[in-house]
Amino acid sequence: MKPSTGTGKLLWHALGAKTIELIHEHVHVDAIRDDLDTLVLDADLLEAVLGTPDPKKKAKEIEIKVARRLRRHLHDARFKELGERLEDLKERHERGLLISVEFLKELLNLAKDVVAAEQTAAPIEDKERGKAALTELLEESRNADTPIMVERVVNDIDEIVRYVRFDGWQNTHAGQREVKNALRRTLFKYKLHQDQELFDRAYGYIRQYY
Repeated sequence: MKPSTGTGKLLWHALGAKTIELIHEHVHVDAIRDDLDTLVLDADLLEAVLGTPDPKKKAKEIEIKVARRLRRHLHDARFKELGERLEDLKERHERGLLISVEFLKELLNLAKDVVAAEQTAAPIEDKERGKAALTELLEESRNADTPIMVERVVNDIDEIVRYVRFDGWQNTHAGQREVKNALRRTLFKYKLHQDQELFDRAYGYIRQYY
């Protein structure tokens, strides 16, 4: 981790309100868009994030970022424990046991642990990358009108696509047609077939990872 110079807070207070506002804007645009690795390894950036004027909004952004990282490692027990820790933090925050600033601080600590765990994790196979991408997509698409069991839908898509696919299918009209039909049948089974954006994005992930 980047060592602290001890002058961060003094410098922060000497900057002036307008400059501080610009720094917050920079953090909002760049720190969250960048990956978690950069954020958790930069002491000055962490201090800026913790000093945000809107900790609730920033916490939500970090929460989404951490959740996405965790979904990449669905079958690793260490990440399951980290996921349970995230859910516990969210529950405590929703119950008012953690104020927004504390919630943000705990999320950043969790983000550090997620990044550290990733550094020693085994490489993710394309199969797992595909399932993780589909899981994230369906989690984002789910709402009160579609109370689907995401894991079941993903497993069904994975199973049927693996059954109909063949090496180089992406480069043939027949292969693309078979995979699209397989995906459409599965989405129809769960009454998700009318969501064209969902279909297009799911097919894009399948082309990439299968």
